[in-house]
Amino acid sequence: MKYFVLGVVIGALLLPLLAWMFRALIIEVQENEAVLVTRFGKLDTTLTRPGLHFWPSRALPWVNAISVSLRKDFRLFRAIHVNDARGTTVIIDLWIEFRVVDAARATFSVADWDRSLQNIVAHSATSILGNRQFNEILCDRTELGALLEQDIEKETERWGLAVEQVFVAKVNLLPEVGRQIFETIAARLERAKADIEEMGRLAVAELDAKTEAEVATLVAEAKTQYPLAIGRALARLQQRPAVYHAYETLHRLSLLRPHRTVVFRGFEEDVRAIDAAMIHASPSESSDEKKLERGQPVRSTH
Repeated sequence: MKYFVLGVVIGALLLPLLAWMFRALIIEVQENEAVLVTRFGKLDTTLTRPGLHFWPSRALPWVNAISVSLRKDFRLFRAIHVNDARGTTVIIDLWIEFRVVDAARATFSVADWDRSLQNIVAHSATSILGNRQFNEILCDRTELGALLEQDIEKETERWGLAVEQVFVAKVNLLPEVGRQIFETIAARLERAKADIEEMGRLAVAELDAKTEAEVATLVAEAKTQYPLAIGRALARLQQRPAVYHAYETLHRLSLLRPHRTVVFRGFEEDVRAIDAAMIHASPSESSDEKKLERGQPVRSTH
C-alpha cells in the first residue's frame, strides 16, 4: 500500500513534467499561420503546414518560434488631409485590406510595418488625390482606390505584404469650406430653379398662343360654314313657297325696331306718312304731344 501511494504521487508529479516536455519539443502551426523558427536570433526555417511539428531543438534556450498570421487583415486610416487640384483641403478615410504573404520579410525586413504602411498610405493619397478636383474625388472613388492600391502595392511587396483592396471610405471638408460649397450649390440650385420656371412659362405661353391660333382657325372655318348652311336651308325652303313666304315675312318683322317705329292706320292709301304725321292731334293725345316735344317716337293708331 505504501508503494502504491508513492507511485501515485510520483506519477502525479511526472505528468506536468511530461506535458511541459511535450510542449517544449512540439511546434504547433494553426491554419493560415506561419511559424518562424530562429536559432541564435537568425532565421532557421519557416513552418507553414498546419498541425504539430516535432522539433527536438525547440527545448534549447537559443531556439525560438515566432507565430505570424497569414489571414486577411485591414486598416482604417482616418482623417488624412489632402489638398486637391484647386487647393481645397479634403479630409478622407482610407480602408485597406491586405495579407502577409512572406512572414520572414514582414517580421525581419521592417521594424514596424504598421506605422510604415500608414506613412506610405498618406504619401500615396497626397500624390494621387492632389491632382484631382473635389468633385472627381467624390465621384471616382473606385478608380482612385485602384490607383492607390497599385501605388501602395509597389512599396508593400518589399515588406512581404500584399494589398488586396483600397477603398475611399469617407470624404469630408473643413467646416468653413463645406459651408462655402453648400452656399454655392444652393445658389446654383436657385438659378436652375429660376431657369426651369422661366422655361415653363415660355412653354405655357407658346402653348397658349398655338391653342389660340388653332381655335381662331376653327372659329373662322365655322363662320365660313354658317352662311353655306343658311344658303342650303333657304334653298330647301324655296321648294316650299308657302313656308318660304312666311319665313320672309317673319324675317322682315324681326328687322323692325319697335322703339323707333311709328305706324299710321285708318288713312287712305293716297295719304303719305309725312302728311299724316303733321295732322293736329286731339286733346286726348296730349301725352303723345309731350313725347313729340321731347323728341321721343310715338305710336299712333287712327
